[in-house]
Amino acid sequence: MKPAVILLTLSSLLLATNSVSSETPEEKGLAIAKEAKARNVGWGDSEASMTMTLRNKAGRETIRKVRSKSLEVQDDGDKGLSIFDEPRDVKGTAFLSFTHIQGNDDQWLYLPALKRVKRISSSNKSGPWMGSEFANEDLTSFEVEKYSYKFLREDEIEGDKVFVTELYPQYKNSGYSKSISWIDQDHYRVRKIEYFDKQGKLLKVMTFSDLKLYLDKFWRAHKQVMENVQTGKSTTIDWGEYQFNVGLTDKDFNKSSLKRAK
Repeated sequence: MKPAVILLTLSSLLLATNSVSSETPEEKGLAIAKEAKARNVGWGDSEASMTMTLRNKAGRETIRKVRSKSLEVQDDGDKGLSIFDEPRDVKGTAFLSFTHIQGNDDQWLYLPALKRVKRISSSNKSGPWMGSEFANEDLTSFEVEKYSYKFLREDEIEGDKVFVTELYPQYKNSGYSKSISWIDQDHYRVRKIEYFDKQGKLLKVMTFSDLKLYLDKFWRAHKQVMENVQTGKSTTIDWGEYQFNVGLTDKDFNKSSLKRAK
């Protein structure tokens, strides 16, 4: 190889190395978020059932049966509908959520005892979802634009290499000052999230397990556990099998659909 060619090759390698090393923690955090989102695009619509177990500090349990419907929306956040089937005191209650890339999300709750649809105020994002350890804002789809990011480090979870990234909400009325996500490097699946309150103290920890692959592309966790480290309460969600492309449309996700949800 000629000296000039060798010098050119070395220069190219140095430029490439400098380019990688010049990536800031904020840029890397954003890149990880974009890749995670890109790997979960194109699923269309889905249905699944869940068993939700609420545990108080003493370990006493309350079981709820819920059906969930989701609709992917192009150029905006996704739509979700949750219908409570058991126990009797919540049967027929329905929760509708429209996530938006910009501005406030829209959420409504149908209470069968009152036969009315109640709009959930955007100032109540941090309110508990149906008495669980999940907040109303936890029920929205993940949208890259709604956060700023900072890559922290690499780590391992159950032998899998993960990226650890901080996320800072950029929308109003969040109950969190920040969250920290553990995302595996092979499939960009979220494995754990820590949520911090407005004072910067650790509030809740959510873990994801029993991950299954659908349509040869989309991963879904069949178990989610949200633990409130400040109160000792927890909520576990065990998901049934997901069904995709079941024919859901916008008509299945409006305020009228809440009243007729069955």
